[in-house]
Amino acid sequence: NCPKVKGHSQLMFIQQMFLGPSYICLIAMTVLSQEHLELRHVLKRLFMYSGFVFSLFSPRRTDVNSVTNWNAPLVWEGTFDPVVIDAIYKKMDPRVAVVVFAVGKYTRFLKGFLESGEKHFLIDFRVTYYIFTDNEKDVPKVELGEGRKISVVTVPSANRWQDVVLGRMKWATITIDKQIRNEADYLFMMDIDSVFHNRFGAESLSQLSAVLHRGNYKKKRTNFPYERRAKSRAYIPLDEGDYYYTAAVWGGYLEDMYKLVRYCYKQSEEDAKNGIEAVWQEESHLNKYLLYNKPTKVLSPEYLWSDYDQIPADIKVVRISQLIKDYKKVRPNGGH
Repeated sequence: NCPKVKGHSQLMFIQQMFLGPSYICLIAMTVLSQEHLELRHVLKRLFMYSGFVFSLFSPRRTDVNSVTNWNAPLVWEGTFDPVVIDAIYKKMDPRVAVVVFAVGKYTRFLKGFLESGEKHFLIDFRVTYYIFTDNEKDVPKVELGEGRKISVVTVPSANRWQDVVLGRMKWATITIDKQIRNEADYLFMMDIDSVFHNRFGAESLSQLSAVLHRGNYKKKRTNFPYERRAKSRAYIPLDEGDYYYTAAVWGGYLEDMYKLVRYCYKQSEEDAKNGIEAVWQEESHLNKYLLYNKPTKVLSPEYLWSDYDQIPADIKVVRISQLIKDYKKVRPNGGH
């Protein structure tokens, strides 16, 4: 819904080269409010806000793709300026919701997730951690920054880890509808058994942001672990697919995320009625949805790595990583 402005072609070029749709809308609104200035002067003023002149057209990463085939930004370290992007988004002062599930023994991961998030996740932005748990007494007391808070949501226990995963979509759908919709502008779904290690900032924000799965981002699409059984609502044919996305981190505008979360919930329900469970539960349905509803921004595996894996040369920084753990000790029915 960004208004048309003079210099539209320049704005589109900037979007493809560096910025996402939200940035372009901000620039456009700035142009509208200062029509007596030429576009280059408006851009200069916008980037001077952060305290320095930023060159849009400086060389960026050449060892990785930084744009998808549908012209959405593909974000890697070295493809954005963190100070500029944070400055642009801070002018909007968005409210960001982070939904995590800590059911059963997974409450042991809350402290590390929250404390590291307070060091690295959208620092100086308004953030609410929505902790869905069956053990409210195990939610730790963590010192939070200004404008940041914790909201606990009680959910039932589960006998299978697969039910915890599938239940996330149900309870998130209900809670977004009843509560979070009135309290947030953006929403992230994240796995609690993870720790932040480096900046995870406003470059991650867009209408719908998806993260490349660390184990599949170099594979051909015929080798992606999509659901291949036609009986499932998550089914994707062998000759289709863009990327394989993780369900451990994904985010976007509140309403777009609500639509996607609800989709995963409803599709899982349909599968259950037909006596089938998608191979990777909601992750399979997530990938089906994003195949036909392209994300407006794709985040590199920097935005969800794993302590199990070595770090390759193209990963310049690990922003958040899943912890090594004994699944038999933390999952209700054990195993992978």
